[in-house]
Amino acid sequence: MGGEMNKKIIGVDEKVPLNLLIPLSLQHTFAMFGASVLVPLVFKMDPSIVLLMNGIGTFLLIWITNKKVPAYLGSSFAFLGPTQVILSKYPFEYALGGFVAIGSIGCLIAWLIKRKGVSWLDIVLPPAAMGAVVALIGLQLASATISGGTIGANIMGETATNPDRIVFAVTLLTAIFGSVLFKKFWATIPILIAIVVGYITAYFFGMIDFSGLREANLFVVPHFQAPAFHWEPILTMLPVTLVIMSENISHQVVTSNIIGRDIIKDPGLDKTILADNFSTMVSGFLGSVPTTTYGENIGVMAVTGVYSVQVIAGAAVVSICMAFIGPLAALIQTIPGDVIGGVTFLLYGMIGASGLRLLVDAKVDYSKSANLILTSVILFTGLSGLIISVGNVELSGMVLASVVAVILSITFHICRRLKILED
Repeated sequence: MGGEMNKKIIGVDEKVPLNLLIPLSLQHTFAMFGASVLVPLVFKMDPSIVLLMNGIGTFLLIWITNKKVPAYLGSSFAFLGPTQVILSKYPFEYALGGFVAIGSIGCLIAWLIKRKGVSWLDIVLPPAAMGAVVALIGLQLASATISGGTIGANIMGETATNPDRIVFAVTLLTAIFGSVLFKKFWATIPILIAIVVGYITAYFFGMIDFSGLREANLFVVPHFQAPAFHWEPILTMLPVTLVIMSENISHQVVTSNIIGRDIIKDPGLDKTILADNFSTMVSGFLGSVPTTTYGENIGVMAVTGVYSVQVIAGAAVVSICMAFIGPLAALIQTIPGDVIGGVTFLLYGMIGASGLRLLVDAKVDYSKSANLILTSVILFTGLSGLIISVGNVELSGMVLASVVAVILSITFHICRRLKILED
């Protein structure tokens, strides 16, 4: 990692003093905030309940994984498509019932993994496939950081202005050179510094809207609501199970790569999948959206070398505070998309590079045709823009690539067993 000599790695189990814990926690909160709040905005629901359940879900993950996995649970995008289909026919509480059902199925899958182990992973996702899938987590989001609407800046759109481009560039360059050149304390918070510098730049261009901050109530109470259940919404959401499984496995692999620990084995893939899905189930019961581990936070760890679970817990505390303290949430919402885009541009790139690193570390032999085909077809599928519909769920990007990866990998394995494919 660039600038590694300037950084002291803060390990998963390490404690950090309060004066360092606060900025490190805020750094993770800022990284995830834009994407996590977008999901409830799409559903026209209260963001406060989502922020609350993101924080609670993260604490659940920390507890279930015995404080061995530094992962933040934010709002899942995998459920957007089927949820919108459900909302065209049913009230939102039936979507909540679907969230609970899918979370319950995920918990059952976690139990099966605990019983059967993870030896099957090398069959369904060998290194040549897994490295490509992990790389796609970051690479497929490259355009999202500059196209607007989803996560980041609007510098490529028709409404982009020179100030948009300047703020984006200032934020990105601060993050890049800060990650390489900053030393000691500053080397642990280059993303936070980049956000602050980008925010100040945006302020001087008159791009900060403080109206929401002025109108925010000092204290707010999240809007809780109970789920309702019907077989049709549950069946509509069922294909999402494959999506969240592939996403979880990929995130745990790239996190293992970054922190230098195999969390697939210890605390175990069953625990991370259980935590993810149990959080989704609890969120559905209380009126919030499903949760998932976040690539933004994985990217922050890759850039900073700070892997402490305590820092992730600190970010969860900030998220819970934002659920009840109106001005705090409103202040963070004033951060322009150009700033968030500049930061995520680097973070997603780091995740993409982690996938390539996995291929290198695994010493994948590309003189073997099967390996070459696996990596090339998976990458091309994920980046091609191809969309395949399965019921009410559209498979594209990393999700479609994961399906292709599993099908190809299992097919090649069967061919080897039948001795019609040589390694």
